[in-house]
Amino acid sequence: MITTTDLTKVFRADGRETLALDGVDLHVRPGEVYGVVGTSGAGKSTLIRCVNLLERPSSGSVVVDGRELTALAPKQLREVRRSIGMVFQHFNLLARRTVQQNVELPLELTGLTRRQRAAKAAELLDLVGLGEKAGSYPSQLSGGQKQRVGIARALAGDPKVLLSDEATSALDPETTRSILELLRRLNQELGLTVLLITHEMDVIKSVCDSAALMRRGRVVESGTLSDLLATPGSELARALFPLGEASVEGTLVDITFQGDSAVQPFISQLARTYNVDINIIGAAVETIGGRQVGRMRVQLPGDFEDNVVPIGFLREQGLQVEIASGARVVEGAA
Repeated sequence: MITTTDLTKVFRADGRETLALDGVDLHVRPGEVYGVVGTSGAGKSTLIRCVNLLERPSSGSVVVDGRELTALAPKQLREVRRSIGMVFQHFNLLARRTVQQNVELPLELTGLTRRQRAAKAAELLDLVGLGEKAGSYPSQLSGGQKQRVGIARALAGDPKVLLSDEATSALDPETTRSILELLRRLNQELGLTVLLITHEMDVIKSVCDSAALMRRGRVVESGTLSDLLATPGSELARALFPLGEASVEGTLVDITFQGDSAVQPFISQLARTYNVDINIIGAAVETIGGRQVGRMRVQLPGDFEDNVVPIGFLREQGLQVEIASGARVVEGAA
């Protein structure tokens, strides 16, 4: 649904050049929620603004729903943008317009009658749970309610794609959770493809199907969450499921489990089968995409060579196993 190829953006000011995007390749499949995460200055917001060409890339291409936006004339681009909704961090509501009038704003350019605009706005406000607030003004709303109005307005053009630029970063945790649940529901009920920008790993973990990690204008890692969890050395997997550090003797083993393996008592089976003392250093388990997934760090007594058979047993259970540390670990053991 969204593909960027070798996307580059250079900002020029006062004789200086700043490389904000450095050859970004991104592929978002139809109907998925895709999160882009990174620290401030990583290029996330520039990327999402380039997707709908609010910022025109310096080079590279952007394809949305089969159309290359970077090759379109201005009139064609305006038409295509109607199928791309955008939700902003700071709501961008007009203070002197009611909630309903804010939602109607993009519809005023479509040729709909006043009655048709009102009916569409009422339908969208009901969809986001704010039907009773149609006559209120933004100053009378909470932050979460303002963001729901922003989402309703973004849906006014019946978009196929919804872009979210740090839409929850100004909200408290409970409100953030409700907005993320709304985005997931809209994704499922309307078949929306959602591309969201965030600096919060909890957002990625709670709502996304796939994710990309950005650093200094580049995508350094990307994939579905299940694939990332199964990738040895994945930075995103470590950040999504932090296991902590521990200075212990013996062999530290990181275990990733998902699907059917997540409900198997593999630790107790290992301890009974091989009469081995296992120390659980850290663990994190979540439900992602309807599947239970997680990671666990355990300590096995002795060096790696002493634990080849127990580690093999874990892998036979369909678990992803990495050797975090262990004296005299043989090359390629991880």
